[in-house]
Amino acid sequence: MAEVATSTRKGLKPGSPKRQSVTRLTEQLKRATSAVITDYRGVSVKELEELRGMLRQANIDYVVVKNTLARRAAADAGVDTISPALTGPVGLAIGYEDISTPARTLTNYFRTNRKVPVMGGLVENRLLDADGIKMVADLPSRDVLLGQLAGTLNSPLSSLAGAMQSIMGQFAATLDAYRMKLEQG
Repeated sequence: MAEVATSTRKGLKPGSPKRQSVTRLTEQLKRATSAVITDYRGVSVKELEELRGMLRQANIDYVVVKNTLARRAAADAGVDTISPALTGPVGLAIGYEDISTPARTLTNYFRTNRKVPVMGGLVENRLLDADGIKMVADLPSRDVLLGQLAGTLNSPLSSLAGAMQSIMGQFAATLDAYRMKLEQG
């Protein structure tokens, strides 16, 4: 019963489309690894649908929602650090896997179309400005970073193995030369 009173007091009636929108966005933000804030003005419905399709392929949801509802959802999800950046007409690209994927995808889209500029975002519960998101976009993917780490860790071991093999080869050649000297003398 308290939930009904709270919902009505906040202006969101239980079962209303706004309440459902806040609930859906809250769940999305709870699962998110990153969220990128964009300005969607100047984009046609067709272009927005194409962008959503492209983002959907990368497991990214693109949501256009009123800022007051987005702030409520962010507070409910425990990521209200994003609230100050929710000003003006914004769209949220919410990613669930690699933190750099939404930033990279939207930055590339902007470079190509000059539409949907990145305004900021939330990465690991830290609010970043547009430049911070562009830096995240330039990061290699998680798989590439893991490959680089493995290569870095493997390099000293490979060098050590090569050095040991060289020493053993020199030692074997020295023993062979000594054996031949004993046979001759």
